[in-house]
Amino acid sequence: MTSTSTPPGLARFNTLEESAAFAALLEVCASTAWARRLLAARPYAGSEDLYAASDSATAELAADDLAEAMAGHPPIGRPKPGDPTSAREQRGMAGASEDLRAEMLDLNLAYQERFGHVFLICATGRTGEQMRDAVKERIGNAPEREREIVRTELGKINRIRLTKLVAEEAEEEKA
Repeated sequence: MTSTSTPPGLARFNTLEESAAFAALLEVCASTAWARRLLAARPYAGSEDLYAASDSATAELAADDLAEAMAGHPPIGRPKPGDPTSAREQRGMAGASEDLRAEMLDLNLAYQERFGHVFLICATGRTGEQMRDAVKERIGNAPEREREIVRTELGKINRIRLTKLVAEEAEEEKA
């Protein structure tokens, strides 16, 4: 159901110059195919329309596009230096012991060797132990099963980031 009034942050996003909107979308998800699809569907009447478009675009990513999206994510326990988004999302590892950090490094490397890409999980709100347990559980998955889990996790991350993008747009408008 679409609301009759577009939220201010979303309205601002809808009217951004195309190159600025594309750049903002790439900050959410590094897949150019995903970003182009969301850009092409503007304007959005409501946030749920934006999230639904994101979910649909994520579900339809080809293997190369999914790989491009995953390449934009740092390994768990090693957020991108100077990137507040990855640091915030991986906050659950911030206070992890050295033993847990070392274990995550080993698990990340084993996962990457098995699947050929970074271990992707929606880390927001998860503890370091929960992320460790998830990689231990998922490393035994068949590649096809893991690809679908990764797609689901990417969708969750994209929704959180889109929510923040629209909220930031609203905050900028107030300033």
